[in-house]
Amino acid sequence: MTDHVSTHQAEEDARNEAILIWVNGRIVPKAEAMVSVYDSGFMLGDGVWEGIRLYNGTWAFLDEHIERLFEAAKAIDLDIGRSRAEVAQALKDTQTANGMTSDAHARLMVTRGVKTRPFQHPRLSQRGPTMVIIMEHSRPSLPRPIRLATVPHLRGLPMTQDPKLNSHSKLNCILACIAAEKAGADEALMLDVHGFVNTTNACNFFIVRKGEVWTSTGDYCMNGITRQKVIDLCRANGIPVFERNFSLVDTYSADEAFLTGTFGAQTPVGVIDGRTIGSGQMGPMTERLRGLYKQLVGA
Repeated sequence: MTDHVSTHQAEEDARNEAILIWVNGRIVPKAEAMVSVYDSGFMLGDGVWEGIRLYNGTWAFLDEHIERLFEAAKAIDLDIGRSRAEVAQALKDTQTANGMTSDAHARLMVTRGVKTRPFQHPRLSQRGPTMVIIMEHSRPSLPRPIRLATVPHLRGLPMTQDPKLNSHSKLNCILACIAAEKAGADEALMLDVHGFVNTTNACNFFIVRKGEVWTSTGDYCMNGITRQKVIDLCRANGIPVFERNFSLVDTYSADEAFLTGTFGAQTPVGVIDGRTIGSGQMGPMTERLRGLYKQLVGA
């Protein structure tokens, strides 16, 4: 099984070779968009980020994404050095410079900045934050439902590295993804510290059982904005939805499974640990929720 796909798989778009990137207040060509080798993000993964998606001229849930960015920055004691309005304006300036109107994805990153010496202590980051916005033409293109494999890497306790923190330090998730690929899957299904099904290495995870939509309690997963929108859509449309603990036994016998994330919105899952989930194709509940979400974002 070598035909791996990804929840972030997009159509090839030659325009992305000519994109302009926002770096610390300057909008520069892709080839000139660089940060120092002394930057805290490069050296230590010391930073936070958001992925934001453009639908028909509107950045979906922009205020919520920026609020989450500022909450994460405060949690790691990082001063972004700009107001929420200034961050939003930087995003819109980058959009204008690139002439993008829809089907674009932005990765907005803030690190603790350039260090005076190549060591860990945050006091060595004395030159202010580094902020970068990479914005690409991006239309999801998934040839088939995702295949998942359960891995030994866990979504951990808040006192180790809180899974709610969208930090540059993604090594735990990267190791999980590597383990899944070694097992012949596309991405990893990760358990929490109690052995309950939690999330994948890149997205939040849902199952559908007998007309009910289940997802984790939220205690050990990213506080996903798309995840919450799906929960809200279920409640608004009379679909039973539960944030609860559930096991792999519950998961393997589910009628459907899908992932949520800013990039792919709702991505169907066809196989988990070699077991076909439902029909192995996108199920009716996933399709219904995708339709409701498209209405919500005006896609």
